[in-house]
Amino acid sequence: MLKWGAVITIFYALVVLCFLVPLAAVLASNNVSLLDPYKQWVLWIPIGIVLISQALLLFLSVDTSWRRLKPRAHILVSCSVIAMLLALLTGAAILSLVFVVPGGLNFLGSGGLLGCWAAIWMTWTVVFYLYSRNSSALITRATSWLLKGSVLELLVVVPAHVIVRRRHDCSAPMVTSFGIATGIAIMLLSFGPSVLLLYKKRLDEYARRGPVAK
Repeated sequence: MLKWGAVITIFYALVVLCFLVPLAAVLASNNVSLLDPYKQWVLWIPIGIVLISQALLLFLSVDTSWRRLKPRAHILVSCSVIAMLLALLTGAAILSLVFVVPGGLNFLGSGGLLGCWAAIWMTWTVVFYLYSRNSSALITRATSWLLKGSVLELLVVVPAHVIVRRRHDCSAPMVTSFGIATGIAIMLLSFGPSVLLLYKKRLDEYARRGPVAK
């Protein structure tokens, strides 16, 4: 489990850094150098979020029963990680809709953007925490939610990107291209934990069955 988790995490990092970042740059502007985005420190924040979240979803062992039989991570850690990813999806979708309306950025402002994202993050954290108290399959369900959420986010962001590109706004395509790259990144992220969790579930079923009687 740990070996394949490391392989999937490394592969995911290469996909994000070598494919999704240049894709977002191309979508934002046709005349931009593919190396320019890597020079922006702001870009490394969402990259770090998705890469660290991928690793945490794969390697964290969560105790939902509150019985500390083994040293395990607190349930709030997983809730915060999942909520952070859903906050990225939700925030990107909201920003894309805002930029469809002319002058939408002036309505939010830079402080409003950070406040909106923080509020979304906290809201999703509370939702997942309340949900996890009565569920022992938090990560399995959460990856399913992330997959569905990323598909829904792309259904919102892609049409918004087409609209703002035709309007020739200066900054709007950068925001919608970030939304598209984020949706694809989290969609791929949800596949990683989901695949390993399917194997783990099957191995656990074999263990419960016990040895086959001869």
